[in-house]
Amino acid sequence: MKYDTQAPYAACFVIIRDKDKIAFLLRENTPWMNGFYDLASGKVEKDESYLQAAAREVKEEMGVDVNINNLVYKLTMHRKNADQDMVWADVYFEAEKWQGEPRNAEPHVHGELSWFDPRKLPDNVVPSVRAALEAIATGKTYIEYGWDTENTPV
Repeated sequence: MKYDTQAPYAACFVIIRDKDKIAFLLRENTPWMNGFYDLASGKVEKDESYLQAAAREVKEEMGVDVNINNLVYKLTMHRKNADQDMVWADVYFEAEKWQGEPRNAEPHVHGELSWFDPRKLPDNVVPSVRAALEAIATGKTYIEYGWDTENTPV
């Protein structure tokens, strides 16, 4: 059976926090948002759960091992990326524990790993990630980003 419904792309994001700072990777040599800081993140592959994808991505990008039982759900973002005509379902997790020292494990696509206070982020953080972190800080677990919601009833 085929449905005439939206089929968003799926992505996961992982917050690695040490005391009052969060680890970010500077995007370079990628097709999107070069020069901006991002969390460890990526597409969910076929036959992979969000938790599995989150653990895989943080290992690939930051070189740390996270057991999926140590990933805490934080937020879902329904994101419209108008410049690429794409819709995403993004799920954010925070790692309670991990093994290894966070580092830039993919220097061919990231310039550096940096730690920032989420209340004092640099201007060049991916805007949707900034919005997600702000929402998480206020206790929200669902937000929409990039949609024209001015005329949407509340």
